[in-house]
Amino acid sequence: MTTKQIDYCVELAHTLNFSRAADNLFVSQPTFSYQIKLLEEEVGFAIFERSGKGAALTPAGAQFVSFLTGMRQDLKRAIEQGQNYSATYRDSISICMMVRQAVYFLPEAMRVFAGQMPDVQIVPLFQYENSMETFLRNEADLVFALKEQTRQLPGVRVHDLFESRIYLIAQKADPLAQKNLATEEDLYGRTLMVGGGSPAALKAVQHRLIATDRIRYFNSADHDTTLTNVAAGRGVCLAPGFLNDHSGQFAWIPFDCKETFSCVLCSHKEDNRPSLSAFLTVLKGLYDSTMAFPM
Repeated sequence: MTTKQIDYCVELAHTLNFSRAADNLFVSQPTFSYQIKLLEEEVGFAIFERSGKGAALTPAGAQFVSFLTGMRQDLKRAIEQGQNYSATYRDSISICMMVRQAVYFLPEAMRVFAGQMPDVQIVPLFQYENSMETFLRNEADLVFALKEQTRQLPGVRVHDLFESRIYLIAQKADPLAQKNLATEEDLYGRTLMVGGGSPAALKAVQHRLIATDRIRYFNSADHDTTLTNVAAGRGVCLAPGFLNDHSGQFAWIPFDCKETFSCVLCSHKEDNRPSLSAFLTVLKGLYDSTMAFPM
């Protein structure tokens, strides 16, 4: 299947007329029809039904064209991005993370790094799940992770970034929002949202609180669902500080517990590019210089 055949197929699906589709793409009708025929032979089913009135999509053809349309848009974006890259940059560094706020100083690091190496592009990649798998498949140069996730990973360098503590998230009108430090006793009689893929350290705190039998709990599918439930007044939750988007929508109160999260970036051991080392130095420097920033 060629890109030209994809264009021909999508155009015919739009016009349902061989002659008009050929004219729109500035090609002769016999050439156009032949390419459609070759495409149908390749895929092994009829995409269009022919008639004296023109063409109509078969049920299989309608589904096929919907995928082709998305494929063509993705291909167009890939070409445009490639053109932008080739015109401006000589190299790129991709960094994978679950949410933008996980690496809070990334935008500032990108700005500073651009002043040092303007021909190296920093490409953020966002995957709420499976970001480590993406990195290990060499589809990303860096990945944000918790140090506990990096044990016994082959061929990986681990770069310490910052320590993140646990916070209680509540509505801003909640009396708990006025506290400088929330404690276990503050949650007695309250409903705590739990679950949602919580890291091991957070699960340990949740289980310890639930074991008191003085705190109700409610299972929540993921962090966004949890925040929606908090906003709806269904309860409060605990979360790592690195998930704080600093939007001001919720109160984030430090929680009194010993558990913290060691947040790191991982790179591939064989990646010794000076640009990668320079970017890591910039990012680490921003965190080291703002240790008072709540994480």
